[in-house]
Amino acid sequence: MSQTASKPNPLRLFDITPAQIDRVLAVFYARIRQHPELGPVFNGHVGVTDDEWAAHIALISRFWRGAILREPGYDGNPMRVHMQAGDVKPAHFDPWLALFEEVTTELLPPDTARAWIMLAHRIGRGLRMGVEDLSRPAQHVPKLG
Repeated sequence: MSQTASKPNPLRLFDITPAQIDRVLAVFYARIRQHPELGPVFNGHVGVTDDEWAAHIALISRFWRGAILREPGYDGNPMRVHMQAGDVKPAHFDPWLALFEEVTTELLPPDTARAWIMLAHRIGRGLRMGVEDLSRPAQHVPKLG
């Protein structure tokens, strides 16, 4: 029996189950697909079919399970993906995070939602910084705050 099935990993960041992670992501990405600003960006990279989205959600679930529960299984590079996308803009992060906050607060206990939102904001700041750096001329010093 795996450690997550028998007892939670003591290194996990906060209390959440894999099923809760999967549920939040399913609802979140269903809303992203329909979002007037974010939908076209995501649909352009993920695809438009349910199978393409299921594969994306499974990938992102592995990312969050690794980040929160310390489960192995994700070996991607989110920074590289966002920087290489070409049409991901710094302005996309605020509506992305707002929608994420909306879904997590609807579906999770308050302490769990707060913890995941804080982590998402920390990761989002790093990704936004990477995307911002792409649009800055090479001679400019990056803005760190």
